[in-house]
Amino acid sequence: MRSLTALRMVIHDRSSTAGALLGVIAIVFLVGQQLSILFGLLNYMSVLVDHSRADAWIVSPNIRNADAGNLISVRYLDRVVGLDGVKWAEPVLIGNGLFRTTDGSFESVRVVGIRRPSIAAGPWRYFQSDEKALLDLESVTVDRLDLSKLGAPLLEQVTEIGDRRVRLAAVTEGVRGFQGTIVFGSLDKVREIARTPPGRYSAILVGYNPGVDKAALTAQLKQILPKCSVFTTSELSRLTRNYYFTNTGIGSSFGFSTLIAVLIGVVIISLTMYTSVLGRALDFAVMRAIGGRKWDIAVVVISEALLITAVGLFVGFLMLATLLNVTGNSSIPSYFPAYVAPVLAAGTVLVSLLGSVVALRVALRADPASVFH
Repeated sequence: MRSLTALRMVIHDRSSTAGALLGVIAIVFLVGQQLSILFGLLNYMSVLVDHSRADAWIVSPNIRNADAGNLISVRYLDRVVGLDGVKWAEPVLIGNGLFRTTDGSFESVRVVGIRRPSIAAGPWRYFQSDEKALLDLESVTVDRLDLSKLGAPLLEQVTEIGDRRVRLAAVTEGVRGFQGTIVFGSLDKVREIARTPPGRYSAILVGYNPGVDKAALTAQLKQILPKCSVFTTSELSRLTRNYYFTNTGIGSSFGFSTLIAVLIGVVIISLTMYTSVLGRALDFAVMRAIGGRKWDIAVVVISEALLITAVGLFVGFLMLATLLNVTGNSSIPSYFPAYVAPVLAAGTVLVSLLGSVVALRVALRADPASVFH
């Protein structure tokens, strides 16, 4: 009965309902949009690590993120390959170069040298061609979303990176990094572009045999390579994300904008619910006069807030899903993990209930004697 009364109030007081509904939608949509961009950027920060297909990374000591390590010696590769439990070990060389566009200008790119792209550290999704195209010495890849920035080069077109001849042999899909355009190529070609001395690599990626004790094998790698840092893939990914999150201002920026979105929603909900209750003060007084308890009034107000929140959640998530579908294949970093939706929904419900507290206090102060004045 009390919930039915709340439903009738929600339907009858359309202006206040619309205002509170707008507040809920603002929280879901604005906060959800901010979180999707944040998680998209987090994916970009550790994209090479997350898609490396490796169980462990051997890098230079004292690194703070996967993009800022020193070179390590090739002799560490020989030590690792012969260990029991190691399935494969692959060197990776990461550097920078200037990509000559079709109009003769230059764009800075991140070049990644790999030996066997189908096994480790190679592109994980292709738009045109496949990993076989990278077996040629001069072959490189460019992501589909970066083609326009690089002058829209055609497949098989010859150009230069770092004054070295290269050929666009494959176009990737969604292979983009936090530091800009990622170009994959052979180890020897990237060594030429980055002008790296022979016998030196940025990292050695290690794959374990199925069923092996990964923690024990990782500890063994650390023991036999005391002059290197050994990380599991998840550890290095987390280290890289934390570094960029705390040292680039992204964390504080997105935290502030998310807080503002929540505050806007709380203010809108509080004001509209407060105004609605003030307009119905006599109705609550009548409820008290005919025997209604304060608990009954509280249930009506809270039920009203929950009904508005439920509709707002549906509309807000519908708008958010539409936005994510539209931007999914664009240059805008956008990713929304499944576990975030229920957390956002629960947070929105809590915020809505907090926003209705002011209105609830007014409703509970309704004087039944005022009905007879």
